[in-house]
Amino acid sequence: MEFAMQIEPTWWISVIEVPVVAALFRMIYMLKQDIQNRIDRGDTRDSEAVARTRDELAEFKLEVARTYVPLSLIRDVDQRLSAHLLRIEGKLEGLRRTDHPQDQRNYGRRAEDRA
Repeated sequence: MEFAMQIEPTWWISVIEVPVVAALFRMIYMLKQDIQNRIDRGDTRDSEAVARTRDELAEFKLEVARTYVPLSLIRDVDQRLSAHLLRIEGKLEGLRRTDHPQDQRNYGRRAEDRA
């Protein structure tokens, strides 16, 4: 009894190739979905990291502004600057008083305007 089994090409296509191709398309679709989900999660993670970094930078700037120059140093510089400005003002007043009366009316004018 010889049993020769002949398999037709349409049988191969319907039984084996179609499910394999469908499985490949499904696998490609699932990979695409997985990659898209990972990208979305990465974007969320990145935006959270950027927000956290921005907050830390703002806190650092505030800390530097508070501690970089002590208030006592600022007050000392302000007092010294005020003292220098008062001395300069006193010298200018002294120069103004010693000017001749004819020069007092020209005080504060440019040389071109004095004529």
